[in-house]
Amino acid sequence: MEIVYVYQKKRREFGRQPLLGDRPPDLTVHIAPDAAAADAVVERNPITVEMQAAPEMSEHEVNTESIVMANVGIQHTEGGWPKDVDASDVEHTLRYRRKVEKDEEYMRVTVEHTIKQNNAIDIYGEYFTNVKEELSTDPPSAKTLNVYRDPNPVKRAATALSWYPEDGNKIAVAYSVLDFQRTPMGMTYESYIWDIENPNLPDQSILPASPLVCIKYNPKDPHILVGGSYNGIVAYWDTRKGSYPVDSSAIDKAHRDVVYSVAWVQSKTGSEFFSTSADGQVLWWDIRKLSEPTESLMLDAEKNARIVGGTVLDFEPTMPTKFMVGTEAGLIAMCNKKAKTPADRISHSYSGHFGPVRALQRNPFFTKNFLTVGDWSAKVWSEDVRSNILSTRYHTSYLTDGCWSPVRPSVFFTGKADGSIDVWDCLFKQNAPTLTVPVGSSPVHALRVQEHGRVVAVSARDGSTTLLELSDSLARIQPGEKAAFSQMLEREAKREKALEAAAREKRLKAQAAKRPTSGGTTAGAKHGALAAELMTDETLAAAQAEFDKILEEEAAKGAKKAAAAAAAAAATTNGHDHGV
Repeated sequence: MEIVYVYQKKRREFGRQPLLGDRPPDLTVHIAPDAAAADAVVERNPITVEMQAAPEMSEHEVNTESIVMANVGIQHTEGGWPKDVDASDVEHTLRYRRKVEKDEEYMRVTVEHTIKQNNAIDIYGEYFTNVKEELSTDPPSAKTLNVYRDPNPVKRAATALSWYPEDGNKIAVAYSVLDFQRTPMGMTYESYIWDIENPNLPDQSILPASPLVCIKYNPKDPHILVGGSYNGIVAYWDTRKGSYPVDSSAIDKAHRDVVYSVAWVQSKTGSEFFSTSADGQVLWWDIRKLSEPTESLMLDAEKNARIVGGTVLDFEPTMPTKFMVGTEAGLIAMCNKKAKTPADRISHSYSGHFGPVRALQRNPFFTKNFLTVGDWSAKVWSEDVRSNILSTRYHTSYLTDGCWSPVRPSVFFTGKADGSIDVWDCLFKQNAPTLTVPVGSSPVHALRVQEHGRVVAVSARDGSTTLLELSDSLARIQPGEKAAFSQMLEREAKREKALEAAAREKRLKAQAAKRPTSGGTTAGAKHGALAAELMTDETLAAAQAEFDKILEEEAAKGAKKAAAAAAAAAATTNGHDHGV
């Protein structure tokens, strides 16, 4: 049985508009006072009544509890022996093992079964060896894996990073406050080693005498770290011996300012490193004797008796005598440790940036070329040319750090003061970054890529360290990339050399024109100036012709590829039409 309710209402009453207006008060009810009831009450004067027209509301907070992780180890002891065999007696267990191995049943069941398994399956066989690696067509991207925050209540900047050299499962982070005489009260000096799988708790603490500004793992011994402090001393730690330094330099023999960078030196013992500071010194040390430096160098980059502070070091193990130093004046000093005289240790310098050099690193594939980051730009250089061969555009934000990709020759990374990082692929485009990743709102301090090239660690001024995982297109080398980037570097280096030669000729011509000449030598001077001008024009014309030839060859290659692709597409279309 279906029950139906019917509501009836006049149509004119639908959607009747309520009209409100002002009107004088209207007395509806008047009750006269009862004099007999006055004796039963007590008059209150004055009377205060509080009223609130807003509805009452309550606020509740719910937060999930953080999972606390801990490392637990299990030790397995040898067992399974019969009761009459003493497992702690080597001779006893050996006699029993020989007795069992002579048993025919043991030989038949165990050994024959193992041999049949090995004959049936090749456990060392490599499959799909003939499959060619396909070109990754995915757009470049990066995602956040973990964020490691300074666990102390007084937050400090994460100023330096160093990856664990063997498998990259740990990362050492140095924490300090670089604002002069603005160290907050109650600030701890601890730095930490983090396990990348556990962002909740540091794996190990490092306790220096002064806040660490830079830190570096020993590539030969992953248990050894060296760090430079805010007060100028250097120290080294052995993670197997605890959180305190094994040894540190004497304060009177160390740097007189902040140690901005340390780097390990290629040596037989693996115990030598060098450091640089804002005091203008480069000091060499041996961790076996840190009481005083083994050698020293004053940074007179321009050889004009003006010492400039050092900000960053670079040492390439394949070049054991050469090293580079970035300075506060924006210069890059090319140095040779084995020079005959101290004055020859700085062979020459490059005028790179308007401010301090924040990053300096050689390309891991082409060691003759190196990357510098400073002021608002990043630049790629060649040792043979005094001017940069590639440069990024000037950013609106200050650049703070940068490094090359260890797996892709043409890719490098830069960190910016607006809290983001840029990924540059020089083969893809040079006028803009391939990918920009906003990491946070705090300025980026340091930037390091894992050895496998898949993970990037980014530290910031607010004390956070973020791990980013890169896509396959940024973490795997592309076919023909190394050869193409090598050609690009050589082409740009030749172009800059030609421009330098032209500029040099113009300077010589201008100097010759300013020299006073007598009447007899006027014709000779004019002839020399004309010859110099012709030589300059010929050099420029030759450089321009070579550059145009290279561009034409690349355009022809692109046209051939496009024609081949069009022919393949047309063949596919004709095949479909024929089928229809």
